[in-house]
Amino acid sequence: MPVGNAWRSAARTHPGKVRAHNEDAVLDCPRQGLWAVADGMGGHQGGDIASQLIVASLADLPPQDDFNERLQAVRRCLHWINRRLSHELTVSAGRSDNVIGSTVVALLLEGDRAACVWAGDSRCYLWRGQRLYQLSRDHSLQQQLIDEQQMSLDDAQAHPAAHALTRAVGATEQLTLDVLELRVDPDDAFLLCSDGLYQGLSSNALGDALSLAAPHVALGRLFDSALRGEAKDNLTAVVIRQ
Repeated sequence: MPVGNAWRSAARTHPGKVRAHNEDAVLDCPRQGLWAVADGMGGHQGGDIASQLIVASLADLPPQDDFNERLQAVRRCLHWINRRLSHELTVSAGRSDNVIGSTVVALLLEGDRAACVWAGDSRCYLWRGQRLYQLSRDHSLQQQLIDEQQMSLDDAQAHPAAHALTRAVGATEQLTLDVLELRVDPDDAFLLCSDGLYQGLSSNALGDALSLAAPHVALGRLFDSALRGEAKDNLTAVVIRQ
């Protein structure tokens, strides 16, 4: 099991300046070496149900001694939630067209091993050697237009459905998760966040915050910067470092 004090983290969620309801959820479990951000699908009834179910289910995972077993447990948990959301909750809602879904990005850390698991457009960033790296790749129409049609970022962003998700937990019967494994360096810092946070901040702003040594100070910088902007969406982030 991970050493309890090996990682320090700080997490926060905020409804933003426009939306009265917060459909984001965050998991902050440094003793278990597990963190996650989930963003309930905007505009869909029950988005907060989906994001809270993801966070609560991951938090309840039993301890595992092996990192690979922990990673498989996270993946199995998310597939189970997908089946539950795409079948049981949709049926119980009494409407066949009622989608209850959420993005998810989760990070597992143990020793010098890390694994990022995600579906949707919530992101995982790595701050290493004074450089910012986006580890996750958005499952969105915008990213699909860039990848498959070689659109420029500006043109893809201008598409009326640019922020539509191509993957999310609960959106379809079959969930496809992306997984990225990497080795951890001693001074690495990680950021998990919903799109409401990163859309209002430049890469330089993200990097400036993650360069701060204390996770709670970095988190405060991120939210101060985001809330100085429009903050039209819910904001959620967790900062992790040794």
